[in-house]
Amino acid sequence: MDQPLVEDVLSQGQLKAFFSYYKLKALLPVLSWLPRYNRRWLQMDLIAGLTVGLTAIPQSLAYAEVAGLPVQYGLYSAFMGGLIYALLGTAKDLTLGPTAIMSLLCSSVVGGKPNRAVLLSLLCGAIQAAMALLRLGFLLDFISFPVIKGFTCAAAITIGFGQVKNILGLKGVPQQFFLEVYYTFYKITEARIGDVVLGLICLVLLLMLALMKKNLGYLSEESPTYSRVAKGMVMGVATVRNALVVVAASCIAYSWDAYGYHVFTLTGETSKGLPPLRPPPTSDTMANGTVVSFGEIVEDFGGGLAVIPLMGLLESIAISKAFASQNNYRIDANQELLAIGVTNIMGSFVSAYPVTGSFGRTAVNSQTGVCTPAGGIITSLIVLLSLAFLMPAFYYVPKASLAAVIICAVAPMIDYHVVAKIWKIRKLDLLPFCVTFLVNFWEVQYGIIAGVAVSGVMLLYNIARPGLKISDHGILVMELGSGLTFPAMEHLSHIVHTQALQASPPRPVILDCNHVSAIDYTVVNELRDLLRQFKLQGVCLIFSRLQPSILKVVLSADLPSLRHTDSIEAALQILSGNLLNDWHSDIDGSSSS
Repeated sequence: MDQPLVEDVLSQGQLKAFFSYYKLKALLPVLSWLPRYNRRWLQMDLIAGLTVGLTAIPQSLAYAEVAGLPVQYGLYSAFMGGLIYALLGTAKDLTLGPTAIMSLLCSSVVGGKPNRAVLLSLLCGAIQAAMALLRLGFLLDFISFPVIKGFTCAAAITIGFGQVKNILGLKGVPQQFFLEVYYTFYKITEARIGDVVLGLICLVLLLMLALMKKNLGYLSEESPTYSRVAKGMVMGVATVRNALVVVAASCIAYSWDAYGYHVFTLTGETSKGLPPLRPPPTSDTMANGTVVSFGEIVEDFGGGLAVIPLMGLLESIAISKAFASQNNYRIDANQELLAIGVTNIMGSFVSAYPVTGSFGRTAVNSQTGVCTPAGGIITSLIVLLSLAFLMPAFYYVPKASLAAVIICAVAPMIDYHVVAKIWKIRKLDLLPFCVTFLVNFWEVQYGIIAGVAVSGVMLLYNIARPGLKISDHGILVMELGSGLTFPAMEHLSHIVHTQALQASPPRPVILDCNHVSAIDYTVVNELRDLLRQFKLQGVCLIFSRLQPSILKVVLSADLPSLRHTDSIEAALQILSGNLLNDWHSDIDGSSSS
């Protein structure tokens, strides 16, 4: 008698352990690939991590400039993502770190104040992690494609033009876009020849290497060895082109500086060594000694505190999904939200500003054959080594070379073909695109908010004015094209009144609800009123092809004189045959009683 009970206890314990391990694997995706890790994966992850690291270092330095922060903050922000994402991420290709878009948003919100940038990272991470735990990722679905495209196009122009002053070696140019354009042209006579020449050379080299990589032909295994080796070398050089160009420019700048010729604008002094591990600041001190409290800082962040977390999540998840589809694996969107949220929270303890997924570095990661998220650990180690040993060398990095890296990185984001595509498919979608695009030049975060607001109004209009197809079979048949919710009820009532109840004589109506998948309390009350008015006019309203869930709601409301059929034909027979006479008799009988 005891043996089955023991076996039951054991089986229940094993089952509980299984589900606990399953939940742990869902929370820590590293457990799904780490037990199967092998030498080949290690080799591929080392190559990919090293390549991405050489790409990440110059880009991080450059994006810190876009954020208006000292260049070391770009590197501070570049290593935490690889470490955290290896534990929590579900996309093997994705790399987290500074990006052009997030740097621009950060600049517009914190105004070049490092303490505020670090605090912003903490708050953004907390919001993103909370969204993941509350399963609020669906909110990203309300940011439409035209809004995203309008934002990225405007951001690319803003970022790209913002680097023209560094190519020209100009100083004292404001950050606000329109003032930046004015003063760049106003001060063009103050351009430094050394910066202009070096910047243009860097631009040309980066463009040439990018085109070489793009136009490399396919070589089969039967191709000569020297051809395949040559292609590999060109591919390798083109992949790490940013690092090569910045190193070459730094060597040139160092050479001129060593001989006493200061012809280039250099990055200058940077903090040496690894960032201190400390809690993010919760207050800020102005130049005049005034202390700004946490509440005042959050108030100053304004709408940026809503826009930046959402844009970070949107950018990261879009990249993850794209590469997951390309490489035949699936991601967990809510786990991705958690990974980026924890990255930003932990990053704030090492003086990082908000980060997200980088499309360019993710593409490099994928092309070099990364096998697991462990490639990000290698990238992080490369960045940490540069912080530990190379910071003094960054003094000689010319700002013109970093500007060239940024311009080449954001140029592909200007997708002018999308305007023609939107015009061809649905012209009205150009409205949120144009609103987002134009407002972005005034204030970046407000551009996104304005675009989402316009898209929301368009969405609400479609809900309030659903498609309604009317056909006349001697009896009016009205076919609803979508869900029937309270904003649409006034529109439906108006059409029913003008087409049926106010006609002479009043006409019966069949309401085809085949496409109605949602209904609410307000609609039920309005239907009750419609049925009453049809009864007073001596005609009837019949509901046809109601979905089972909708029929259940309607029946539970106990609507008087309710009639429904499974088909239009049945409703037409009721209205044109003897059943209609019976229905009138029922009405007369109930009235006399």
